Amino acid sequence: MYFFGNNFVSRLHYSFRRFVAMCGIAGLVDERLGTSDIADVGARMLEIMAHRGPDHRGTWATPPVFLGHNRLSIIDLSSGSNQPMTDVGLTITYNGEVYNYLELRSELERDGYSFRTSGDTEVILNAYHRWGPSCVERFIGMWAFAIWDEAKRELFCSRDRFGIKPFHYIERDGRFHFASEIKGLRVSPLYRGGINESQVARGLYLGWMQHWEETYFTDIKALPASHNCVWKNGTLRIWSYADIDTSTQNTSSFEENSSAFRELFVDAVQLTARRDVPMGICLSGGLDSTSIASVLASSTDEHSIKTFTAFYTGKGNVDERPYIDHVLAKYPQISPHYISPTDTDVAQAFDRVTWMMDAPMPSSSYISQYFVMQLASQHGVKVVLDGQGSDEIMGGYMHSLYRVIADKIRSGDLSGAVREVNAHATRQGYGVRRKLDIVAKSLLSASRDEPALYAMEFARTYPWIMAQPAASYPIHLEMPSGPRLNAFLYNLVRVTLLPTLLHTEDLNAMAFNIESRVPFLDHRLVQLCFSMPNEHKVHLGETKRVLRAGMRGIVPDAVLDRKDKTGFITPGHIAWLRGQLSHLLEGDWKELDGYVVRPELMKVLAGYRRGDNRNALFVWRLAMLRAFLRTI
Repeated sequence: MYFFGNNFVSRLHYSFRRFVAMCGIAGLVDERLGTSDIADVGARMLEIMAHRGPDHRGTWATPPVFLGHNRLSIIDLSSGSNQPMTDVGLTITYNGEVYNYLELRSELERDGYSFRTSGDTEVILNAYHRWGPSCVERFIGMWAFAIWDEAKRELFCSRDRFGIKPFHYIERDGRFHFASEIKGLRVSPLYRGGINESQVARGLYLGWMQHWEETYFTDIKALPASHNCVWKNGTLRIWSYADIDTSTQNTSSFEENSSAFRELFVDAVQLTARRDVPMGICLSGGLDSTSIASVLASSTDEHSIKTFTAFYTGKGNVDERPYIDHVLAKYPQISPHYISPTDTDVAQAFDRVTWMMDAPMPSSSYISQYFVMQLASQHGVKVVLDGQGSDEIMGGYMHSLYRVIADKIRSGDLSGAVREVNAHATRQGYGVRRKLDIVAKSLLSASRDEPALYAMEFARTYPWIMAQPAASYPIHLEMPSGPRLNAFLYNLVRVTLLPTLLHTEDLNAMAFNIESRVPFLDHRLVQLCFSMPNEHKVHLGETKRVLRAGMRGIVPDAVLDRKDKTGFITPGHIAWLRGQLSHLLEGDWKELDGYVVRPELMKVLAGYRRGDNRNALFVWRLAMLRAFLRTI
């Protein structure tokens, strides 16, 4: 079932109040626990996730089943929308938002269903009653939920198409426990505490915080994005309900695709901006978040749009305010708010950020994100829009260029490949050496598939320091049909990068009782981008080409025409570990025995202490792994 596989995937234009259930969920089906024990276990799971929903805590316990819910009220503050909710013989605990619930509700009413609330939770229950597990194929939005069907004596669970909302579980010996966050399961009696060594290696050398269903804990699994599961009679069955079509290419012109992109993106931003509580935007000076802010300012009647930005003075290009100034000049209704975390601020927040993440942080940028969410909370914001997903669906990373050139090589268009190399080198001011590097990596991309390329990267990343060869730690990537660029982007979305970005986005937002929404991951927009020819995404050195063209006239030219890509930069790798976090590098590092060769590790640390920054990111990951292992 592809994302466009049903008639509910159409342009949405809604004008209504919506109940948003951005919360924390937990539950279990456990024949070994009686009434008091099952309630006690469930209460502990909810308590450790209290930050996800401070407004109401609800429980439903009918052994062997417990369902629990921590509610963050965004719209419809009445007690009638509290969860868990029971209707038509079904009980649900739900975190998320189904955007098209009014259309679904109308269809269900025509089929004879009646409703006592105005929110989407009851719609989900009735949709499941009417259509069964296939109901989620009709949903547009983000969700993680569990429904207990008393008549069938089974638990149905589902997670949205991209894993925007989290769902983790433990299953053992005919027992099933689940929670929004990993920490919710670490207080479960099923948790035994084993460390997943393969995931430790992936995190250390590749920067992945999860890998499909695998987490850092051998006991705890993640329900993958776009998957459902059913727990019945002590057995778990998992299946995928949707996927991205990587092979079907549209024949529209670049101008037509740019126009279609603009129309869909504006619709997605307007859709995610609906709420009845204060909202803001996480804004850098980059193209993605600036596009969201500019669309919101230009296409709605918002009179004061709050934006939130982290910057670091004296750190060169980690201060994006000059680009933000161009946005402010064009849209005076934007009200900017800034935070510049000091080393002391970072040191004081470090333990909580580490605890929130449930995994080692592969980059210091997630600490900056934490402070941005803190700033938004201080200004009373309960909903933020963020730019996650744009690079992954439109080729925003350098490796996208290698795949574009690879596609030209594989098709025999060698002159086109040369033009791409030269154009990118000219745009970035590269010399001969960098051009040869592009050629070499493009040839590799042309001759090897995605799994082989990532296996090579894994094997060549600090091989002298690995305690075991990379082949000891399995990685699983897909090689879908279609262009090489689409295969690369598909794995970015499904496997390698986006799952980590969404994991940290959710946890950092929820640390401050904030709901995060990501307009670029409207699945209609995602499928449109995958259906476009390569050159509409990356062409002659220009990345995210369709976004730049679609936003021309909306986003300031100074941002559209930026040639650099800085990402969410922080001074963490360079400064923080040499400042008030320097204690993280002290000691004999015995905690990492079995994962690294300690003498080689000590050489890397010694070089870093002398001012060598070549391995700075790796040193950060080593320090974060060590800090994480000390907490478990």
